Amino acid sequence: MPDSRLQTTRWREIFLPALSWGLAGGAVIGATARAAQAFPGLATSWGPQLFVTLLGALAGLLYGSRRTALRRLQERLAESEKRLLAIQRITPAQLQALDADGRLIYVNQLWLDTLGYRRDQVIGRPFSEFVIAEEPAGTQGDLRASGEVRTTRCRLRRGDGQELEVELHEDLEPGEGGAAGRRFAMLTVPAWQQAAAERLDKLIYHDSLTGLPSRHLLNDRLRHAIIQARRENNQVGVFYFDLDHFKVINDTQGHAAGDEVLRSVAQRLKKFIREGDTFARIGGDEFVIVQADPNHDPNFAILGRRITEALGEPFRVGTCEFYSTASIGIAIYPRDGDTPQALLQNADTAMYAAKNRGRNNFQFFSSEMNEQAQFRADLATGLRVALDNQELTLHYQPQVDLASGRVVAVEALLRWQTADGKMIAPSEIVSVAEESGLIFPLDEWILEAACRQASVWKQAGLPPLRMAVNLSGHHIRQANFVDRLERICQATGMNVANLEIELTETSVMGHVQEIIMTLTDLKVRGVGLAIDDFGTGYSSLLYLKHFPVQRVKIAREFILGIDRNSDYTMITDAIICMARSLELAVTAIGVENATQLEFLRDHGCTEAAGFFLSPPLSADAITRLLSGNGNLLEQPAAPAKA
Repeated sequence: MPDSRLQTTRWREIFLPALSWGLAGGAVIGATARAAQAFPGLATSWGPQLFVTLLGALAGLLYGSRRTALRRLQERLAESEKRLLAIQRITPAQLQALDADGRLIYVNQLWLDTLGYRRDQVIGRPFSEFVIAEEPAGTQGDLRASGEVRTTRCRLRRGDGQELEVELHEDLEPGEGGAAGRRFAMLTVPAWQQAAAERLDKLIYHDSLTGLPSRHLLNDRLRHAIIQARRENNQVGVFYFDLDHFKVINDTQGHAAGDEVLRSVAQRLKKFIREGDTFARIGGDEFVIVQADPNHDPNFAILGRRITEALGEPFRVGTCEFYSTASIGIAIYPRDGDTPQALLQNADTAMYAAKNRGRNNFQFFSSEMNEQAQFRADLATGLRVALDNQELTLHYQPQVDLASGRVVAVEALLRWQTADGKMIAPSEIVSVAEESGLIFPLDEWILEAACRQASVWKQAGLPPLRMAVNLSGHHIRQANFVDRLERICQATGMNVANLEIELTETSVMGHVQEIIMTLTDLKVRGVGLAIDDFGTGYSSLLYLKHFPVQRVKIAREFILGIDRNSDYTMITDAIICMARSLELAVTAIGVENATQLEFLRDHGCTEAAGFFLSPPLSADAITRLLSGNGNLLEQPAAPAKA
């Protein structure tokens, strides 16, 4: 309020009561005069009446002055309290006040934030309940008079159960009769502990390698972004991505090179991060970007393209260049979830969809993805139960020697029929097992069951067969795989000379350094090795020459196209010629008609398998087949399905 207006207000508060009381006195005099006129015999004295009037005016003046003084005092007290509260809010210390009984009657917000309590959890409680230990010198008796400040060190219990060491600077307000009164104190965290807390905070909330926010800080910022978007009716985009084939860089060039690539990713993408966005590394080669304020999908697609383009450029480490694209999943608030957990989970689901569609792309989350993810999660749970309850079975695909027509090998094929009668495709079982970590117990079960069945056939006096088992590359790369394989063979009585391990091209060529020693060890022990689905991957003939493999299996799609696609005909012929020149055996799978079979025989393929020769059979059906002459080429039609 301006000074002139303030002065006017104060004079009004003094003048108006005096005027009112003076007017009241005048009214008394007027009434007396009227009474004297009406009653001539009535005696009147003007002196006392005038005195009363003046006395009333003086009383009004004193009352107004007192009221104004009280109002000014109240205003000054309110302003002083306001300044005190403002100072308390910005004071970098924890403030508290105790009553004469040692109960908390006041704490500031920093006190609550530091110790992790709500105000209603502490006010009225004895401060001693929060004290775990106090230095012996700091006793209440040391605080004798106002103005004396006692400093002690205390260990306090935080709201999360952790301990916090503080310095307590306490002053006493004496009570009546010399009794102890209220106590006022300031709590400060020692500098060394404050520095340690700041370092711990940085470790918890920031990634030490890239300096980006960590998962903890990401969750907090995403939560605030959702709150703001809900208030402003905006959208939030969550981009969840990892680097394609990043493990190859770590495995071939070392983790130092991999770390440098991760730092480069952070630097490249920071230029796309605007104010209000968050760019975090949440572990390994996984990153998340939260874009907080676009309000339509094309904006999100633009950032998705920018990420793929930026990471598509080579990474230079020293004198070497590396390529590692990204698979990106995008979830949008509120369409795809309204909590940080839901958005991150759905963006992760969309990322796996991007991987399944060839990598180096981005996919928006959809309800169909969620349904598929739920189906796969249920499938993983069912697979775990099926493994525990021995609900899985094996069928065996006969492989025929094209020169003699006899069955010389079988390939173990997994079969799983769920409780509702649905048959799950082997490829889907393996995919779910790899995602859920069940691939190791699953592979061991297949290997052990196949070896045990081979021993049963041997004990029955049937002709010896080569047992082919297709194993995951994840399993082969385990450090103790060879030892576990040897134990299984010993436990089941399997002759390792009759065992053949099949691997896909990608599981071999993508991890050359990891797998070469294992394959060599298997060959030394007498285990046969084959490359499955040959021609669909990216095998190097140089690697193939030096790998200790004895067989290649031509991919089914080439065999199916022999009689209708000249390109497939030439590819199949080239694979057979290459294998013969490298002294490798060749097995063609997927033979479905006589034309395909005749082509393979004419071009020197050694073995074949497919429905034209025989579908996969149960163990009992294989026993009956081998108990006969075991020659499938003499039979005019394929055996009936078991």
